[in-house]
Amino acid sequence: MKTSLIIPTLNEIDGVQHVMPQIDRSWCDEILVVDGGSTDGTVEWLREQGWAVTLQSQPGLGAAYRQAQAQTTGDVIVTFSPDGNSLPGRIPVLIDKMREGYDMVIVSRYLDGAKSQDDDFLTSLGNPLFTFLINRCFGGHYTDALVIFRAYKRELLARLDIDAAHLTYEAQLSIRAAKQRLKVAEVPGDEPKRIGGVRKMSPFATGWDILKEVGRNLHG
Repeated sequence: MKTSLIIPTLNEIDGVQHVMPQIDRSWCDEILVVDGGSTDGTVEWLREQGWAVTLQSQPGLGAAYRQAQAQTTGDVIVTFSPDGNSLPGRIPVLIDKMREGYDMVIVSRYLDGAKSQDDDFLTSLGNPLFTFLINRCFGGHYTDALVIFRAYKRELLARLDIDAAHLTYEAQLSIRAAKQRLKVAEVPGDEPKRIGGVRKMSPFATGWDILKEVGRNLHG
């Protein structure tokens, strides 16, 4: 089982300087950072440290993933946030769980005592609410349907027709995996506070986009 770790960045110099040294390069067969146009030295620092970086040609998180996916070859794709929100030590746990034959494994912020230290009032309400909605509408069993930190088989991209443009990418994966009754598991993982930079997610705009994604999949 060949694994590809994909790491999206956009002005995350503080985060990557803290987080990337904690990633053991032997955990995955290939690691690719896809940068959305950083101007704070993120790309330069990563390349100085020997990390492979591709510059994003189209805007949006979905576009970043698709570009990185086209430049990697792993049977399993792992997506990871380098802003401090994801714990690098959970990467091998995630991969080991995928080796048990799952189609997708999620590092849940709300499973078995795991918690988010980065949630604010809106996200502490919205994340569980949207997860409940996805479970109710599509028969899922998620505790965290929205988190970036997850692994999934590459072949799901075509099978589930994953085409989300931005921050609904993970929601779309969760929705369509549930609709197809795929074999999905979760492992617990805390979400520490972001390290520097600016949060890219707008709760109201992203929430509205997730609602549209739910509606789209209910009728499609």
